[in-house]
Amino acid sequence: MTADLIAVVLLLAVAAYACAGGTDYGAGFWDLTAGGAERGKRPRWLIDHAMAPVWEVNNVWLIFIFVIMWTGFPVLFQTVFSAMWLPLALAAVGMVLRGAGFALRKPSRRIAGRRLYGAVFAIASLLTPFFLGAAVGGVASGRVSPGTQASADAWSNPTSILFGLLAIAATALLGAVFLAADARRFDAPDLDAYFRRRALGALAVVAVLAVITLFVTHGDAPHVWHGLTHGVGLVFVVLAGVATLVTAWLLLRTSGGWSRITAVGVVASAVIAWGMAQRPYLIPTSLTVAEGAGAATTLRWLALVTLVAVLLVGPAVALLYWLDTHGELEPLTDADLTRGGTGDDG
Repeated sequence: MTADLIAVVLLLAVAAYACAGGTDYGAGFWDLTAGGAERGKRPRWLIDHAMAPVWEVNNVWLIFIFVIMWTGFPVLFQTVFSAMWLPLALAAVGMVLRGAGFALRKPSRRIAGRRLYGAVFAIASLLTPFFLGAAVGGVASGRVSPGTQASADAWSNPTSILFGLLAIAATALLGAVFLAADARRFDAPDLDAYFRRRALGALAVVAVLAVITLFVTHGDAPHVWHGLTHGVGLVFVVLAGVATLVTAWLLLRTSGGWSRITAVGVVASAVIAWGMAQRPYLIPTSLTVAEGAGAATTLRWLALVTLVAVLLVGPAVALLYWLDTHGELEPLTDADLTRGGTGDDG
């Protein structure tokens, strides 16, 4: 029972990272496709402005995932990181380069330096979700099992490639939707329309790739296909489909911040559908939740620590997201600093 609870917590943490971290990766995707220096100046300005307050905190979810994996399901952690070390290593390098590129681009004084760091940030934002998705696809297709040696087939098969492409499209969707809402907050109607068009395009790509993935898993990952078309997995597939239609409708009109909620619903429902489709396996069809779980005492302590973390860290992260989306974390401008130095009460 405790192992099942921890497995659900792990799945929810993956969904949280897919949505929070995915939004940042999506912003990097649109940075890559914004065009030249002059054409892409305003979209990149919005991307820098929107990401600055929260891009580091989103990795908290990734750390949470790792802690739960190696503590609660050590066999799963060993299996995945042994068989998938190459795509996961490439994803980790991409995370580091992406963060460095984003942090160093703005303060760089030379145009060449800004272009270099911007390119690193944008390309890494594209490759990192692909390799993470490819690793997940390898697990979903059952190509790894305890004792499996690393091989290219584990993460370069049809399911892995489609999962990787779907991860890129989903992050692009989230990034565009959130940037469109930020554009409305900053009173930039041209950027609102710019990113809403791109969000609609990304949403269409997500829908097409999801249908293709469903057909491919029928032969390449039969256990997951069965789970996606039956029971709880099917319920979340339907929820993802409904959220997709609602998101499209909201993007076609002035929707305020509701499109953010429905776009998150699309991605979160898809991730949970995949997790539910794998039941009762952590790795279909070789490692069940019960077989991969750690010692009972360890799981009980992990559940307690997780509860404490949720109560302490959860409200702080929620408050940060709320402040950011409501424009309460705007950086000081030169005018603000000048006013502060005059001694005026205003």
